[in-house]
Amino acid sequence: MKLQKRIGIFLMTLVMTAFANAQDKKASPAETVTGKINGATITINYGSPSVKGRAIWGELVPFGEVWRAGANEATTFETDKEITVEGKKLPAGKYAFFVIPEKDAATIIFNKEWKQWGAYKMDAKQDQLRVKATPKKSASMTEKLVYKINKDNITLSWENWDIPVKIK
Repeated sequence: MKLQKRIGIFLMTLVMTAFANAQDKKASPAETVTGKINGATITINYGSPSVKGRAIWGELVPFGEVWRAGANEATTFETDKEITVEGKKLPAGKYAFFVIPEKDAATIIFNKEWKQWGAYKMDAKQDQLRVKATPKKSASMTEKLVYKINKDNITLSWENWDIPVKIK
């Protein structure tokens, strides 16, 4: 009888632990990437969704519509110095980072209202800067959305697209 009771307690503990751990895992976990480009420290905070067998560009993320460039809260882009993005000046500061994807182009938006949920209430009047970038087909499929800070650009990679944004 004691052995059965111990096995029962052990199994209950195992189930409760598995349930508690499952609650901690988010479908689109928060990620942060930080790096330097020409002396400016850049930090990008974003929710990282997975493809999960879905078609992303033009379907889950519709062409011609503002997208939060990640999941959950709006993606934020912060720079500690003025930088040049695709040839246009962006003052030091923290911004919401949005993308309007098209079939052959993407509009990149830096919006002054950085603390917002998704892109549902994005106010274009608060845009600090809009620039165009050209998406490229990825060398391989990227399951989880990721941002990379390179020596002269940031790159958003997800599914079969890379969207490099030139920065000086």
